[in-house]
Amino acid sequence: MRRLSIVSTVMIAGFLVLGLAGIATAEKDSGQKLDGRKLFKEYCKPCHTEGSENGEYTPMTYIQDQWEEFFDDDWKDTHADVVDPHHDGQKVLDEITPEMFKAIRDFAIDHAADSEHPMTCG
Repeated sequence: MRRLSIVSTVMIAGFLVLGLAGIATAEKDSGQKLDGRKLFKEYCKPCHTEGSENGEYTPMTYIQDQWEEFFDDDWKDTHADVVDPHHDGQKVLDEITPEMFKAIRDFAIDHAADSEHPMTCG
């Protein structure tokens, strides 16, 4: 009887450990990294295409240092009054969350003209 009790306790503890591990994995998966490339295409590209009065910009437009300077010093000023016609006419600064901004920034810098993997964004 005592052995059955010990085996049952060990099995219950094992199920609890596996269950908690599953919960932790699910929480980690739900906080997946945002795709900077997709965000760049959705939020930047519509206003920055070839021939646009806003200028054409892709990650390869600048080198990494220039993108860092743009995102750190100029982005908020140059986009303060920009309204996004593709997202219910919201201001760009209100539409893009800090997490989205980081993903776009990282994508542009990681694929700049002087990076190991330059990219236009498609």
